[in-house]
Amino acid sequence: MPELPEVETTCRGIAPHIEGKQVAKVIIRQQQLRWPISPEISTVLPSLTINTVTRRAKYLLINTDEGTLIIHLGMSGSLRVINADIAAEKHEHIDIIFNDNNCLRYKDPRRFGCLLWTSAPINEHKLIHHLGPEPLSKAFNIDDFYPKTRSKKAPIKSLIMDGQAVVGVGNIYANEALFQAGIHPKRAANNISKKRMEVLILAIKTILAKAIEQGGTTLKDFVNSEGKPGYFQQTLNVYGRAKQSCTTCNTGIKQTVIGQRSTFYCPRCQH
Repeated sequence: MPELPEVETTCRGIAPHIEGKQVAKVIIRQQQLRWPISPEISTVLPSLTINTVTRRAKYLLINTDEGTLIIHLGMSGSLRVINADIAAEKHEHIDIIFNDNNCLRYKDPRRFGCLLWTSAPINEHKLIHHLGPEPLSKAFNIDDFYPKTRSKKAPIKSLIMDGQAVVGVGNIYANEALFQAGIHPKRAANNISKKRMEVLILAIKTILAKAIEQGGTTLKDFVNSEGKPGYFQQTLNVYGRAKQSCTTCNTGIKQTVIGQRSTFYCPRCQH
């Protein structure tokens, strides 16, 4: 699944090509994604100008004067900006075509993504209003986060993947941040000191910022807006490395399941 760095990479990749552009028409080849595509995308979006392209959690927000197009890439979605005359391939379900004949093309083999429209303030939308702070923002800090953990007996990995606690820390980056912070993923959140929690917050910020800088994790289903894979997977320390040697102490990496998600850790470095 494209995680926050992949979505941010996509956001930064497409924004310069569509901001300030007027939509000429929309072509929908597949109406049914995770939810049915909002009809306003065909009826309202054409003729509107794209003001900005932003991200909230793993949602891309394409903002106009009349409303906001909400895009989630699901498990396997991707966006590219291409010439509208290029024939659509299999699984390329939606084209948003602009007056300059450039096209924002959405591809999603598994169809778990979504394209929804809202004319209400975006922070009031049911998918957005409950979300926690952005991990790279000042709002995600020890003074606000630590008190919220005192009553949480759940594993710390589950908590940092809870979008109401902090958004966008997906499975890969949760594993990597916990390794960098030296915290065992099964440790109860309320059993972690303030000092160690501060180290974890810094690790989350560092890991995500590095991933964004390097273009997102190379996953088989993800390509960025130019069709090139990301590169962060080359530097993963624990994720996907079960039984391989720890990059710090040479102990074998262990694999377990927490919250139905594969979890990787070093039994010596993380406690």
